[in-house]
Amino acid sequence: MTDILEDKQYTTLNLGPTHPATHGIFQNVLKMDGEQIIDAEQTIGYIHRAFEKIAEHRPFYQITPLTDRLNYCSSPINNIGWHMTVEKLLGIKSTKRIDYMRIILMELARITDHLVCNSVIGVDSGALTGFIYVFQEREKVYEIYEEVSGARLTTNMGRIGGFERDLSPAAIKKIREFLDHLPKVLHEFEKLLMRNRIFMDRTIGVGPISGERALNYGFTGPNLRAAGVDYDVRVMTPYSSYDDFEFVIPVGTQGDTYDRFCVRQQEIWESVKLVRNALENLPEGSFHVDVPQYYLPPKEAVYSKMEALIWHFKIVMGEIDVPVGEVFHSVEGGNGELGFYLVSDGGRTPFRLHFRRPGFIYYQAYPEMIRGGVLSDAILTMSSMNVIAGELDA
Repeated sequence: MTDILEDKQYTTLNLGPTHPATHGIFQNVLKMDGEQIIDAEQTIGYIHRAFEKIAEHRPFYQITPLTDRLNYCSSPINNIGWHMTVEKLLGIKSTKRIDYMRIILMELARITDHLVCNSVIGVDSGALTGFIYVFQEREKVYEIYEEVSGARLTTNMGRIGGFERDLSPAAIKKIREFLDHLPKVLHEFEKLLMRNRIFMDRTIGVGPISGERALNYGFTGPNLRAAGVDYDVRVMTPYSSYDDFEFVIPVGTQGDTYDRFCVRQQEIWESVKLVRNALENLPEGSFHVDVPQYYLPPKEAVYSKMEALIWHFKIVMGEIDVPVGEVFHSVEGGNGELGFYLVSDGGRTPFRLHFRRPGFIYYQAYPEMIRGGVLSDAILTMSSMNVIAGELDA
């Protein structure tokens, strides 16, 4: 379709909603002058799943699988963030062992999230090899997830009050092997791209945004830090004993695609250090808090003890009332600040639950970031922002 304005001919191009072009089911209507983008408008809602409304009709522990499907590249962060929100409402204080276990699994999830994003940036610039190479490491993390929770992508990991089971010797062995092997892979991946002239020409100056504009849009996470703002939820409002550890917050200067790539790459190195330190200093103690009204009892106890059978029945059937209250809790997700605003009227399900999805917030800036660029740059910019469709519709 074309239109003529002031003797100038423009073309309207639909970028999406086919998945391979846009990395998710959403649409961008581009106004093109040849290869140059004059204007753009996003359309979301193609996979609207009504998470927030569904959550208002579910018992609290049954909401965990919904959080899996927000940013599904780092599900454990979503799961654990939700559990900590409910614990905040209930006044539950987790043990140090639970905190450290959560750090280990959340940072492993951050590593996989960034590996996906950065390797896809490589693919969209024409370099497929790195993608195939680092996905082997992502697979190793999924094997760790499988050992811990029995699942891989949508993990449903952990429980309100802790974890369903402790870290097994097999899980700890897999984590150590992963930490020992990953640095070699990261070095080779960085050699392939970071000083590659073709990659640099394709990413430097592409899709830039200033720190001021990023803040105005509500950016958080790697996209904000790439623009030069050193905001990280783990440091600004520490949770899960993150204040026990020292780590660097990488920041960029230009807020372009190359900076976003470099910030995520450096964050992987910091996450490796965090996982190693948490594993080496893992405290003794219980992997769950003694709150039988919210935490499912062991299956063997359900078969042999009346009290455990009663609690199992009440929890599964959603017959536990929670206190009246209003809380907000956020964590540093793979894409930025992932928040949960929870309102309880004292019933068995949330009265209101809102997910603060970082992807939904920063995607608003996409037309501004690609305006004036060319079509191939629009794809790279989207890759570097790490727009996950599951965060756009809730």
